[in-house]
Amino acid sequence: MRVLLTGAYGQLGRSLLDRFPADWVLLACGSAELDITNRAAVDRIVRRFRPQVIMNAAAYTAVDKAETDRIRAMKINALGPENLARAARDTGAQLIHISTDYVFDGTKSTPYVESDAPCPVNFYGLSKWEGEKRVQAMLPRAIIVRTSWVFSEYGNNFVKTMLRLAQTQPTLRVVNDQRGCPTYAGDLAQAMITLATDSNAAGIYHYCGDKAVSWYEFALTIFSVFSDESPALRSVDVCPISTAAFKQQACRPMNSVMVSEKAAPQASCWDKALGTVMSA
Repeated sequence: MRVLLTGAYGQLGRSLLDRFPADWVLLACGSAELDITNRAAVDRIVRRFRPQVIMNAAAYTAVDKAETDRIRAMKINALGPENLARAARDTGAQLIHISTDYVFDGTKSTPYVESDAPCPVNFYGLSKWEGEKRVQAMLPRAIIVRTSWVFSEYGNNFVKTMLRLAQTQPTLRVVNDQRGCPTYAGDLAQAMITLATDSNAAGIYHYCGDKAVSWYEFALTIFSVFSDESPALRSVDVCPISTAAFKQQACRPMNSVMVSEKAAPQASCWDKALGTVMSA
């Protein structure tokens, strides 16, 4: 398998690099090696390397910053994927593109499935939904994986933020009325590899953690798992607060729990994966 990986040095990209089969031929590109918003650069790299699969792990993920940095967010999350889809179409490659739970407005009382209509409540979600639409218009058989609340041993994520803040703040205020499914990036990476080897895979898939929690419940689980390694964490007071009390620039969906109505790879057992992050 010849694979072009974009966003290779983010937490998902690095998780993919850890798990690619040894006999795959890989071209891993960060933004310095390939700016996916540059159509000519994308076309040149794809035609030269001739991948069978393009995995797009590049994304603009700063949800609050996207409210004011709209041009850049739209370029990376919509124009970039469109460029990759066009290049894949023109060379006969498959594209696996990552999207988000934030394409939904969070008003549904039950988990979101692939056939539910997106209706984002912030510009980040809007840019990701626009990326989905452009990819599907350019390459109808592309694989789009919606995921949520991603964490890993790499990069910046909620797990690392909680552990960092606990070192200096005896009380942490964490939102308790937004619910979603944490997802270990290593499991997401393995799911992408599985989909890449399935010749029948196409369309939108939901892939995330197997248990829904609030951010507050997620934090409690983090401290429970890590307290054996760091006993001082047992004294951290985690205080549940409402979304209204935690001012953020961008709106968040109150319910972004997702499940798959398709034959998707097995969901991420995220609480067990926390132990993997701890030992890394």
